[in-house]
Amino acid sequence: MDSFNSALGKNITFVRPAYFIIQGFIGIPNIKYYYVFLCFVYIVSVLGNTVVMAVIYLDHNLRTPKYIAVFNLAFVDLMGSSALVPKLLDIFLFNHPYISYNDCLTFLFFCYTFLSMQVFNLVALSYDRLIAIMDPLHYHVKVTHRFMLSLIASFWVFAITAVLIAVGLLTRLSFCRSVVINSYFCDHGQMFRMACNDYTPSHVLAMFLVAFVVWIPLAFILLSYVCIGYALSKVATAQERCKAFRTCTAHLSLVAIYFIPILITYTQMEKIHPNARIINFSLTSIFPSMLNPIIYVLQTQEIKASVKKLLKVRFESKMKVKKVIIK
Repeated sequence: MDSFNSALGKNITFVRPAYFIIQGFIGIPNIKYYYVFLCFVYIVSVLGNTVVMAVIYLDHNLRTPKYIAVFNLAFVDLMGSSALVPKLLDIFLFNHPYISYNDCLTFLFFCYTFLSMQVFNLVALSYDRLIAIMDPLHYHVKVTHRFMLSLIASFWVFAITAVLIAVGLLTRLSFCRSVVINSYFCDHGQMFRMACNDYTPSHVLAMFLVAFVVWIPLAFILLSYVCIGYALSKVATAQERCKAFRTCTAHLSLVAIYFIPILITYTQMEKIHPNARIINFSLTSIFPSMLNPIIYVLQTQEIKASVKKLLKVRFESKMKVKKVIIK
């Protein structure tokens, strides 16, 4: 810590390499097929999230606080996968493992910002479901458009500020041990551990980010579903309980898809092979972006009805145009 404080007060030259090397997988034959698979996942993700955003934008009935969060989730999924996958394919599929110092920090910033926002969107949707089931009579008073926009804006400010601080602390480090990053992208944890000066501030911030971006959101989501379960246990009939719980299935699916791989990796960190850790984290970063729109289209009645209505309107407009041309 002393070296960090002295660096703030004195004109100290930091050792900054011209480039880093993203190592990725080690010793796996035909690994390029995995990257082709990720390319397919990315294409589906772009199409799916674009459709979800378009449906919410076009259907005025979906402009509710809940679907503000869903729209933001689709936007974050689209931008997050776009920030990660094309660069990942360029590095590994087209064999360009070298990335400049500034590009690496930029890559890190966008990847971590969008990954953090994925979690915070799940928190916003969890709160929406909690109020909808626990206090349905006051739902429209407590969960307003203004509240949801303010909540999501505050999450954006927190995520951007925290990641900017992380990037700023990395610029105070000297990288003289190695330039090889044992990950699939510019991983913050891998990078600060390569420094040859004191990286305590970066280490402390990393633990802070893990707590506030993984464990606290997960604890809030689990606690909210404990409260939801308690509220549903007081509902008179099983049919009403199932109907109310069905509104949570899409969100629960997203939570499971996102958090289960992370929990496995963090709890088994020392036992997991580096290649398995990279596969786990890469799928956690990319796969939810593909599955989120699919789950919301298949499990959410409002979006399914809206898609059918928009397709019906489009089909009817085409038929009218054909009739006019024939006449």
